Amino acid sequence: MKKLFIFSLALILFASCKKDSSSNKPAGTPFKFVSASVNNVPINGLNAFNVNANPVIAITFSAPIDTTTTAANISLTGNSNTLAIHYSYANNDSTLIIQSNTPLQTLSNYTLTVLEYLKSKTDSILKVNTYVHLITAIDSTDKFQQISDSALLTLVQQQTFKYFWDNANPVSGMARERNSDAVTDATGGTGFGVMGIITGVNRNFISRTQATTRLLTLVNFLNDTTKVKRYHGAFSHWINGATGATIPFGTLDNGGDIVETSYLLEGLLCARQYFNNTADANETSLRNTIDSIWYHVDWNWYRQNNQNVLTWNWSPNYNWSINVQVSGWDEALITYVLAASSPTNAIPKIVYDNGWAHNGGMKNGNKYYGYTLPLGPDKGGPLFFEHYSFMGINPNGLADAYAKYDTQTVNHSQINYQYCIANPHGYYGYSSQCWGLTASDVPSGYNANEPDNDIGVISPTAAVSSLPYTPVASMQAIRFFYYKLGDKLWGQYGFKDAFSLQQLWFDNDYLAIDQGPQIAMIENYRSGLLWSLFTSCPEIKTGLQNLGFTAPYL
Repeated sequence: MKKLFIFSLALILFASCKKDSSSNKPAGTPFKFVSASVNNVPINGLNAFNVNANPVIAITFSAPIDTTTTAANISLTGNSNTLAIHYSYANNDSTLIIQSNTPLQTLSNYTLTVLEYLKSKTDSILKVNTYVHLITAIDSTDKFQQISDSALLTLVQQQTFKYFWDNANPVSGMARERNSDAVTDATGGTGFGVMGIITGVNRNFISRTQATTRLLTLVNFLNDTTKVKRYHGAFSHWINGATGATIPFGTLDNGGDIVETSYLLEGLLCARQYFNNTADANETSLRNTIDSIWYHVDWNWYRQNNQNVLTWNWSPNYNWSINVQVSGWDEALITYVLAASSPTNAIPKIVYDNGWAHNGGMKNGNKYYGYTLPLGPDKGGPLFFEHYSFMGINPNGLADAYAKYDTQTVNHSQINYQYCIANPHGYYGYSSQCWGLTASDVPSGYNANEPDNDIGVISPTAAVSSLPYTPVASMQAIRFFYYKLGDKLWGQYGFKDAFSLQQLWFDNDYLAIDQGPQIAMIENYRSGLLWSLFTSCPEIKTGLQNLGFTAPYL
């Protein structure tokens, strides 16, 4: 019994000693990421922009690092490579300082990774991976040789012109919707391309005979009703250029699109006025076929049972199911002008006043960044509102009961420019040289970029096509796009559709509706050619006057 007692006492004393020993051991200090900086500038959200070629990256943790675990848990990667790095410590080993052994490339994306297995000196692990993203600075050197501004504008026009000349559908002569799609032809983009072809003749990129031949192929294709379906005279948004079949724009959108048809006619009427040689059989045939297309559009049908507003779409299968009204302020002023100008089926003025202008309801009148906006949504919306219709309609001196259109076009463009300078979201790259928000491709698809829907994507067409309205600011952007971003942004058909320095993304595609306005609006800035052609149409003069417009050219 005595032996049993002694043994039990020994067990109790052993357990007591073990407990005391555990309580005296220091508890493990929590180990976690605290902050990061690049070149002593704190990083918010672990994303650093405008980083130089030899950055000093510092990461601070909540406790001293076990330096024997650093090498296995730290890496710097970029451009599909893992870079050799060296590191040191500060703040009693709580701060890790990393530098690359070689300079980082300009305008590139790098990621510094700290794996969760990094340990503290008290043997705690980080538990969560930490990533620091770096976007390096733009290379400020010129990517192409400096040329005069006039030569640069010609180059932009000529390179962009190739989209419509070299890349057109060989059967239809129509413009592809986008470069990456060899099947889908764009009705509106084709109209813009016609303006590009006229400009090409004017700038001696092609001959007048070459242009006439190409345009005859186009209009004969469009006027062949056994091949190309028309919907009360209007064309579908998309057409298969090989067969003439309608390609639905959406589930219910497999019929006529009166707005896209308007863009087509805007270009065709300019061509009719330009190719005016009555002694040339091909030019005469071209003019007559354009008139046939023009005269057959039933504008009043698109009033949807004689309402005092135009409706965007009609389908033989779904009738008016989409039911989107063409009402202002947006890109479709041209639709009402053409509808009022039709020699065969003109709409009355009440349709314009009630349907487009909402009897003054489209007025804005607010001031943004010091500029009063006569019409439209807050801050103006995307800039294509001031491009598509005004490739043909000359806004200079144009006025009606609702606005002075030179003020509208200039101030909307200035608001867009000033917004990008102000850069309220802090997007990397926005500046007085890098600006312009309009509908375009974006990394995740397509977006109507504008100040109230800004995701950090710049569309070159926005600033380039605003050249007549903001010549100084637009020229700054053109120079920047070409000389500074040229190796990433400039391609076989001019400036690619869009880019984001914030996301370090450059589009690889081109869109007809974004390439066309660049050629036309540069030409309108330089010579006023397309404005002069379109407004020289007798029907257009009559239509504008009937809607209550005044202008020096009316």
